[in-house]
Amino acid sequence: MRQAAVRAGIDSSLVGSAPSLAPDSPAGAPVEASRPPTVAFAHLGCEKNRVDTEHMLGLLAEAGYGVSADESEASVVVVNTCSFIQDAREESVRTLVELAEQGKELIIAGCLAQHFQEELLDALPEARAIVGTGDYQHIVEVLRRVEAGERVNRVSATPTFVADEHLPRYRTTSEAVAYLKVAEGCDYRCAFCIIPKLRGDQRSRTIESIVAEAQQLAAQGVKELILISQITTNYGLDLYGRPQLAELLRALGEVEIPWIRVHYAYPTGLTPPVLAAYREVANVLPYLDLPLQHSHPDVLRAMNRPWQANVNGDLLDRIRELLPEAVLRTTFIVGFPGETEEHFEHLLHFVTLQRFDHVGVFTFSPEEGTAAADLPDAVPAAVAQERRNRLMEAQQPIAAERNGAWVGRIVDVLIEQENPATGELIGRCARFAPDVDGDVRVKPGEGGLTASPGQMVPVRITAAHPYDLEGEVVGSAAMVLQARASRGSSD
Repeated sequence: MRQAAVRAGIDSSLVGSAPSLAPDSPAGAPVEASRPPTVAFAHLGCEKNRVDTEHMLGLLAEAGYGVSADESEASVVVVNTCSFIQDAREESVRTLVELAEQGKELIIAGCLAQHFQEELLDALPEARAIVGTGDYQHIVEVLRRVEAGERVNRVSATPTFVADEHLPRYRTTSEAVAYLKVAEGCDYRCAFCIIPKLRGDQRSRTIESIVAEAQQLAAQGVKELILISQITTNYGLDLYGRPQLAELLRALGEVEIPWIRVHYAYPTGLTPPVLAAYREVANVLPYLDLPLQHSHPDVLRAMNRPWQANVNGDLLDRIRELLPEAVLRTTFIVGFPGETEEHFEHLLHFVTLQRFDHVGVFTFSPEEGTAAADLPDAVPAAVAQERRNRLMEAQQPIAAERNGAWVGRIVDVLIEQENPATGELIGRCARFAPDVDGDVRVKPGEGGLTASPGQMVPVRITAAHPYDLEGEVVGSAAMVLQARASRGSSD
């Protein structure tokens, strides 16, 4: 369970307006009067939502529309919304109301549209259209109908669409980082989760389709490819009759992208073949994002998680045995209905014992339409918040220790930002995923060694903090010395 209801920055320079040609005009002679209008985008929610936004951008650009991140430049704004938890819904609604009060016409896309459908059109007169999570591929048709004066409901009752490498896409991430959606939807029915209602059952893309898109992204200069779906370890189950993540990772090992990161690795899917692929495929990072949610069997049963007892600890031991360099991230929910102090102490002990690299903690949010919304024995909000604080306090020194173990090492860092005034660079090493983990703050090295955003360079880690690292750029001589020292210590 990860939630980021944050407005995404879409660079208005990414997509420019394209003049239309009248049927009878000379080739190359633009007719300004028929130019499609500029459309602004506001994006909220998770990285899966981001990919949907990028497809809509690509489709509109291909159709000749100008696209901007500056809402003041457009009379029509497409808002790709999130409805995962109450906070996300409130953020989505606030955004819609703000834009409506600015006089914008709204096209509401994404999870909030799928969730509430006609209610949104009734509640917001400024909403000219709603577009469901399985219908964003129709954005051009929807916009043209809106321009013709219609109010449009383009929400399928059950989402079934999944995009492939042929659907236009305009990325909003940096040139070096891209998300690749390998499947859509979810077959599990966890008691707290509304995702199956919003995005439907799991539907996977073929390995060939995913590899083809990965190759397209490699040609664009992508250096980090992040595989996403709701349950990536279940990839292929619906299509091939059994999960195919191991086979997918081995196929992606042939693509010239230095880092391939997998998000949402459910414990039930981390089989020996999958862990072997993590170990043996050179560009697959040993970074495992495990949404465990709790440790106590009673709470896991109440959550209707697909594993319930004696899985988590055994699995983590197996991961560390097969992948000694594994970086482990997880998320937990505290305050789930019926969670007692004894249950919470079990979780606190589990976190202290397992020493994860990165931990996110959420307080339970009852979502209408989920089984957990009607469970008895609600935990008071103040108690849930206090438990969250205690768990995060317990994790902080562990995170500092895990980061501290990297001091002195030379690691590859993908540079993402530069401060022109100080020369300081900001990037990430393999142990940090974008947006959810820390950064590496990098200083120029001896002799003025430096780098630019989009480059991957060797960096010696010189200092560690609970969530971030510091380092300096190094050259080949330092790398040779480290390699010799490493060989000497292993002899």
